[in-house]
Amino acid sequence: MDSGEQWKTIWAEEERKSFEGWDFSYIDGRYRSGALPWDYQEIVMSHLRPHHRLLDLGTGGGEALLSFGHPFEKTSVTESYPPNIALCRERLEPLGITVEGTPDDSHLPFEDASFDVITNRHESFVASEIKRLLVPGGLFITQQVGGRNNEDLSPLVIPDYRPQCPEHTLFANTESLKREGFEILLAGEAFPKIRFDDIGALVYFAKIIEWEFPGFSVEKHFDALCGLQRRLEKDGFIEGTEHRFLIGARKPE
Repeated sequence: MDSGEQWKTIWAEEERKSFEGWDFSYIDGRYRSGALPWDYQEIVMSHLRPHHRLLDLGTGGGEALLSFGHPFEKTSVTESYPPNIALCRERLEPLGITVEGTPDDSHLPFEDASFDVITNRHESFVASEIKRLLVPGGLFITQQVGGRNNEDLSPLVIPDYRPQCPEHTLFANTESLKREGFEILLAGEAFPKIRFDDIGALVYFAKIIEWEFPGFSVEKHFDALCGLQRRLEKDGFIEGTEHRFLIGARKPE
């Protein structure tokens, strides 16, 4: 078997690896993201009190949520991805956490003014719906993946790639919250580097992040992957640029 066929076999195996929740531990040590200038968990926990009613939007498998250590009976979550909904029902519901599977950010299945704090790590949101769900003076804390995320990495794999949401920026999102009357307490933006130490890790990543690598498969993009393998052998890594922004906002009293 020549080296190309060997790579194709190895990369195809990486492409088929299962994924659940929002857990990239399978490729730990094979890729690394640059540090952000803020700590999302620390910020949330500095504002969260035991009596608060908490909603975590797009919880994935509950990984970030559980790190808050908030009382389960005062915690609710939403999730839109069907495999993760099943995972949440298996992992979170037995703890006493309320789980709602919903595909529509603009119509969430909760009563008005149901929550003191709403958290959101990498999930879309509608500012008017956040306002409806929060009590007066309630807090919304979100870390978002910006519209420029991997705009330099994705074209290396998908030659005709175009960002799907270039308008998803810190400015646009803070403005949407301001229009609903929110006071912006925190706002930050960062462009950390992401590096992959082997192409198999990038394959695994690209298969999961399908909106940034649309239509990706090892078979279809094998020539591009081989080009990246040659680059990796020369440089020691493949690098891209991530885009993150953070907002903390308070609903008016």
